[in-house]
Amino acid sequence: MADRLAVGIDIGGTKIAAGVVDEDGRVIARTRRETPTTEPEAVLDAIVEITAEFRAELPVKAVGIGAAGFVDASQSTVLFAPHLAWRHEPLRDRVARRTMLPVMVDNDANTSGWAEWRFGAAQNEPDLVLVTLGTGIGGALVIDGLPYRGHFGIAGEFGHMQVVPGGNACECGNLGCWEQYASGRVLGRRAAAAVAEGSPIGRRLVEAAGGPERVEGAHVTPLAESGDEEAIAWIAEVGDWLGVGMANLAAALDPGLFVVGGGVSDAGEMLLGPAREAYSRTLTGRGYRSEARIVRAHLGPEAGLIGAADMARLTARRRRPANPAARVRVRAAARSGRSPKRRR
Repeated sequence: MADRLAVGIDIGGTKIAAGVVDEDGRVIARTRRETPTTEPEAVLDAIVEITAEFRAELPVKAVGIGAAGFVDASQSTVLFAPHLAWRHEPLRDRVARRTMLPVMVDNDANTSGWAEWRFGAAQNEPDLVLVTLGTGIGGALVIDGLPYRGHFGIAGEFGHMQVVPGGNACECGNLGCWEQYASGRVLGRRAAAAVAEGSPIGRRLVEAAGGPERVEGAHVTPLAESGDEEAIAWIAEVGDWLGVGMANLAAALDPGLFVVGGGVSDAGEMLLGPAREAYSRTLTGRGYRSEARIVRAHLGPEAGLIGAADMARLTARRRRPANPAARVRVRAAARSGRSPKRRR
């Protein structure tokens, strides 16, 4: 048991979700709390406290952190996090010093993608393209069974592909990014406009949310599930843009499988049906090539922490010598400066 448990921590701008995960991807203990502030020290303290709470009950041996931001290729430093004050933050080493455990840090979409490849919708697949639809669009790649992070560690920022030159302004500073047309942000923008206009769907959203100030994009999906035709059309339009973007990704990557996760994927086939149609309609070489399957993610909101824990466990095992005799050779070599390899 001691070698099988790792802590996974998924850090977002508003919440921290954490759990202890076994080697089969099962979450056996969990906690959730609000992100304390945007200050690095406060977030670091929260990570350390959560880990200590789990260690008091379970023999965890590693910590994996999924961070909503750019993480360098060494999986040690958060280069930039748009919703937190992390700027070139050496998070891995700081957490390791405080916890005295092996620590792995990666982008939260990468940890979710790894979880879906290992335990979820993409099991037994050599490759995976994960597209996560939340407030924006994130993404992850697994190629030949290995996470692909790019030369600088920032691969998978699919949401900032330009799909409409000169289009809607994006928070990244560019215009016409994919996430401005195929994400929860779109539903939130339309819901806010409908409420401001006092339109029939706006009034229905206010009623569902319990007040105009509470209306969010997430309220559109339950309304659509109840049969509201306008809400269904809004989700279908997001699905259409989703399919167009995935066709662009297929032109570059040619995957066999797209997995769609994130909160917007709760719309299920209302989203994925139109996405498949748009994908088939806009795919380069359509009619003369096989098409990737497009499926919904299986692991839900815990995918990020499950993947982070699994990555941390595997990383810790790779770094640890395989047996006691190997440990002795490695320690002796470290003291002497020689290679630990056996002489033949």
